[in-house]
Amino acid sequence: MGNSSTGRRTVQRAVQLIECVAGIVLGMATILIVASAIGRYVLAVPVPDAFDLSRLILGVAIAWGLASVAWHGTHIKVDFFAHAFAPAARRWVNLFAWLVLLVFTALMTWKIWERVDATMAGGDATMDMRLPLWPFFLAIWLGLLAALFTNAMKVWRIFTVGSDLEEFDGVDEHLSEERQ
Repeated sequence: MGNSSTGRRTVQRAVQLIECVAGIVLGMATILIVASAIGRYVLAVPVPDAFDLSRLILGVAIAWGLASVAWHGTHIKVDFFAHAFAPAARRWVNLFAWLVLLVFTALMTWKIWERVDATMAGGDATMDMRLPLWPFFLAIWLGLLAALFTNAMKVWRIFTVGSDLEEFDGVDEHLSEERQ
């Protein structure tokens, strides 16, 4: 019992760290975009590389956000198909759906790593300040690795505990219980 609760707490801490990274990066993107708009339209002084940096930072935020979504299952889902089955069969449909997402995430992680490698080798950089692009792609790849981890944990949880599609429908109540 102790190992199970310790493992669960470790996963919850990892998920909280992932959510903090996603939130901080999204905040950075917001600040950059607002600063760019103010600089361009109010001060007539554009922020150098704002367009490239905002796209790259948003990519990082999306990758890390995907990791949070993969754990909580709070994405938009259409479960008409799954609800046509009995609860026991619904569990297998749910497991299959999450396995598809796991495979997709694994393939995307692999392809983004190829992009990291190519960007490092090619020396790609932003237009104005010549900032290297590979650290941004590496951050996206790390976010996808986190998504791979949380998705694998979700699949394991569905397989071992049998969690269902409604598990996080009341996400606010569930999150407050997890943090206690």
